[in-house]
Amino acid sequence: MKIVVLDGYTLNPGDMSWKEFEEIGDLTVYDRTDYTGKKEDKIIERAKDAEAILTNKTILTNEVLHKLPKLKYIGVLATGYNVVDLEFAKEDGIIVTNIPAYSTQSVVQMSMALLLEVCCHVGEHNISVKKGEWQNCADFTYLKYPMIELYGKTIGLIGYGSIGKSMQRAAEALGMKVIVNTPHPDKKLESETMKFVSLEDLFKEADIVSLHCPLKEENKEMINKDSIKKMKDKVIIINTARGGLINEEDLYMALKTGKVYAAAVDVVSTEPINKNNPLLRAENCIITPHIAWATSEARRRLMNIAVHNLKQYVNGSPVNVVNK
Repeated sequence: MKIVVLDGYTLNPGDMSWKEFEEIGDLTVYDRTDYTGKKEDKIIERAKDAEAILTNKTILTNEVLHKLPKLKYIGVLATGYNVVDLEFAKEDGIIVTNIPAYSTQSVVQMSMALLLEVCCHVGEHNISVKKGEWQNCADFTYLKYPMIELYGKTIGLIGYGSIGKSMQRAAEALGMKVIVNTPHPDKKLESETMKFVSLEDLFKEADIVSLHCPLKEENKEMINKDSIKKMKDKVIIINTARGGLINEEDLYMALKTGKVYAAAVDVVSTEPINKNNPLLRAENCIITPHIAWATSEARRRLMNIAVHNLKQYVNGSPVNVVNK
């Protein structure tokens, strides 16, 4: 069986081995192929003889899949699978799998790190000290930036999968109240510190809005000028989910006016980030380069699950199938 990895570098930049995949079949690994969806010929040329393709962010449209007659399996090296035309794959008998829950704790850790940076300015205070501003201070302490205590604040979680649930526990550990919006709330899970609410109520009640949901057509740019108007003044917005959940121009304007106190995002609408992205101009917006998922522990977990998925396909008992 010929196996082609279209964009293996972000998963494995050289600190892990592809050996377990090599034991399954004839493996070819490309560091990068195309993230734009505009170089279909390159994808087709590399994958034309493959029975199995592994992809992270290389887009596999119906036009591409139609020209890969030998293809029987697509392993998405991520939890989100919007890079694959699932409908066409299903019609063509191609099995598509994903990697569920591999990065839950890493993403929660990053989400909280972003929130804590907004509230404590750890990095900025460190830079200030290294510049000599503390040694030139008349007092034993100084506040270059305002600090915010999270105890007693209300965090609104949009999405309640494994990451949302773990975010709840992390927030409660800091003494925060948690409100959750999810399509299928289970009221039995509510407690003194957590309740399910409508999206409208979440926007009205939350001091922090944190996104942990998949990107779908119905929630594209759900954070926009209209939803921001419904939020509290000085709200904080965190996004470690998908960049397309936010209208970035609207968020920039709200950051500029102060309606939104600060935002911290690990994802943007176009990645790598476009030099004209308005959030780059917002001093009160922290941007990290889509790294929440990428701890070494999470990447190893991803690799192990990807191997297991492929082995189960070969054995005739596929798991983690997303296009049943």
